[in-house]
Amino acid sequence: MAFAVGEKKKDEVTSEPNVVPLCDVLLVLLIIFMIATPLIKKGIDVELPVAINTINMPENLEVVLSIKNDGKMFVGQDEVTMDNLQLMVEEAFLTASDPRLYLRADGNINYGKIIEVVYVLKDAGIEIVGIITEIKTDTKD
Repeated sequence: MAFAVGEKKKDEVTSEPNVVPLCDVLLVLLIIFMIATPLIKKGIDVELPVAINTINMPENLEVVLSIKNDGKMFVGQDEVTMDNLQLMVEEAFLTASDPRLYLRADGNINYGKIIEVVYVLKDAGIEIVGIITEIKTDTKD
């Protein structure tokens, strides 16, 4: 309930919004986003291969090519085929400031498929390809 301080005319109606429920809702939404944001996974879901010697990946990956186990390919979130891969990669690099393409390929994919993709990337003018892997935690086999 809001109270007015000072003189009040006899027939004057004052209305002030009650912002306490609004603040409660905003705080709950803030907490939900704080919990949910780190759980959101970027990119296409692939089972990455494991590697021992890796380097840290940059935070902002501009152009990512993902290849799933069934052979489906994605540039960013857009599905592509071998026929339009070169065009889609060239379009992605029109706005990219980083000249590197990052490859996220499933660990069980046929090696020949990767070679085909690399040839298409070479034809698209891509010279630097980073391969994204999982870090091997246990070096014993």
